[in-house]
Amino acid sequence: MADVESVENLRAAQKILRASLEKSTAISSKLDEIGPRLEDIRQRLPSLEAAIRPSSMQKCSYFAIRDQINGAIGPAAAVLKVYDVVRELEESLLYESCDDLSAYLSSMKMLEEALGFLADNCELAIQWLEDIVEFLEDNVFSNDQSLLNVKKSLRILQELHEIEERAHLDGGALNAAINNLETEFRSLLMENSVTTTTCATLLPLTMPVVQKLQAIAGRLDGDYRLEKCIVLYIEVRSLNAVRSLQALDLDYLEIQVTEFDDIQSIESHIDQWCKHLELVVKDLIELEYKLCNDVFEKIGSDAWKHCVARLAEEFRLIYFLQFGRNVTKMKKNPLKLLKLLDMFALMESLRSNFNRLFGGEACTDIRTLTRELVKTVVNGAYEIFQELPCQVEMQRRFSPPPDGGIPGLVSFITNYCDQLLGDDYRPLLAQVLKIHQSWNQDVYGDGFLTNHIIIIMKEVALNLDAWSKAYEDICLSYLFMMNNHCHFCQLKGTKLGDIMGDSWLGAHEQYKNNCAALYLRQCWGKLLPLISQKDLNSFQESEKKTLKEFNERFDELYKEQSNWVICDENLRRKVCQILVQAVVPAYRSYMQKYGVLVEQDASASKYVKHTAQSLETMLSSMFQPTLVKKYCSTKHIRFGKLRNLVQNQFRVTLTAM
Repeated sequence: MADVESVENLRAAQKILRASLEKSTAISSKLDEIGPRLEDIRQRLPSLEAAIRPSSMQKCSYFAIRDQINGAIGPAAAVLKVYDVVRELEESLLYESCDDLSAYLSSMKMLEEALGFLADNCELAIQWLEDIVEFLEDNVFSNDQSLLNVKKSLRILQELHEIEERAHLDGGALNAAINNLETEFRSLLMENSVTTTTCATLLPLTMPVVQKLQAIAGRLDGDYRLEKCIVLYIEVRSLNAVRSLQALDLDYLEIQVTEFDDIQSIESHIDQWCKHLELVVKDLIELEYKLCNDVFEKIGSDAWKHCVARLAEEFRLIYFLQFGRNVTKMKKNPLKLLKLLDMFALMESLRSNFNRLFGGEACTDIRTLTRELVKTVVNGAYEIFQELPCQVEMQRRFSPPPDGGIPGLVSFITNYCDQLLGDDYRPLLAQVLKIHQSWNQDVYGDGFLTNHIIIIMKEVALNLDAWSKAYEDICLSYLFMMNNHCHFCQLKGTKLGDIMGDSWLGAHEQYKNNCAALYLRQCWGKLLPLISQKDLNSFQESEKKTLKEFNERFDELYKEQSNWVICDENLRRKVCQILVQAVVPAYRSYMQKYGVLVEQDASASKYVKHTAQSLETMLSSMFQPTLVKKYCSTKHIRFGKLRNLVQNQFRVTLTAM
């Protein structure tokens, strides 16, 4: 009965082995392509088969299972054949380099397939031979040579069964080959990752190199070594990132700023920040993103996005975003609005880059910091712009210029508003206002920007009215208003002048002329009657007194107004010309009439202090002290010394914003 069960077990094992053999036909056919190297293996198989077959003739029971034994020889021989192939492939991989990467990977694939065949078939063959040995031993074949040969084959197959596991252990051929691939992967990156020496620019890798990296990454992924591959990639490319940033001076990213610091102190750093962040994102990280995508995307894993996130850290992207965030916390002033708009323009231009480059889960921190930065930039810019009218009104408490010139605030605000309305800033400011409105569900309308600028200018006009009343000398008050109305007239043709309108500009032209007329009449009108012609035949004491009074009054006016200014040169010349035309001819006529009498009266000569020519020279040189250009420039400048003067005033009031 036991014999029958053993025979049935052997037949079942035979069926399993034959099915396994059929399953491995494809692998065997590939291995057969090795050609001459396998010919010697095939020649050794008959001797093994011949050694086992003689035992089939010794007993009737053995004769009964002869066919089963013969049927098992084929699968066992196939296993032995694959073993020899494995040995040859192992030696090949141990001594060959990765220079011919395609051939190296092909050898690894064949070794892996052969080891897989052994893993699938050795155990079944061992089980079958163990059953054969057990059956023969139970049927008095224990001393038969055939049984000994079967036992020998069994030992060989048991050893083969351990080969596949050893190949993957440290020191195994397959594991060593994988280590070689990792080394080659790193070498390819090191040898081909080069930065230029003159600027922070990374050079792209050539297509052959990229294809080799793709092939190695794909092979390592199949052996569950992709994580090590990514670590190597980040390690090498991080070194490149550090080298590429050495060409930039990024020390300013470490500057600690607080809400009490003035943005003027780091204005140049903000400009650098804009240039450097654009370079890092659009050039450096963009190149790394493309390379990561090329090398790892075909693997079908998002692991390559982790590489992008890590390399972004090496490019100090987090530091860039934190620096921008710190800028938004600094003290508010008009200059900060322009810097925030510059930052917004940069972030807007990089928006699509950020969305594409940092879309993975590994980049969550980058996306969070970016959103926070954009939010604080938009809110900060809106708040400063919204509060500008109030801040202009708060300057009203300061005194007007003692020389009657244009207040620094007026020049600053008109230049500043014109700059906000320019092609560079107006679209940005309009977009910021629109975004802020959408976030807060506010409705201001499309004309909010221009209407708000008009409100600012109205506050400036109210300041001028208040300042004009602060002068004790009415003449200086008229001169002050004449200067400022003239300044507004010169806004024609500017962005600010366009939104204020022709009627506004025309009104200031008329106010300027009116103030000039009032100034001339009020200041110089009382001087001319003193030298009006009289029908006298002698230089009487009253005339001496009149001439003395004229000299004193003229000298007083000249001295008093020598520090006054008319900021516009054309207006200054016009006013001086009117004075010369009003005073000099009258004085010349007066002196011509009484000059002879003066010559006849020796005591009267001391009253003649000026000639007509000296009066003309003095009057023509009025209203142009050396500081006129400093305080009264009407050109539309980007903040210079004037900005510093005005910012000192704003610093007091804008702190409360």
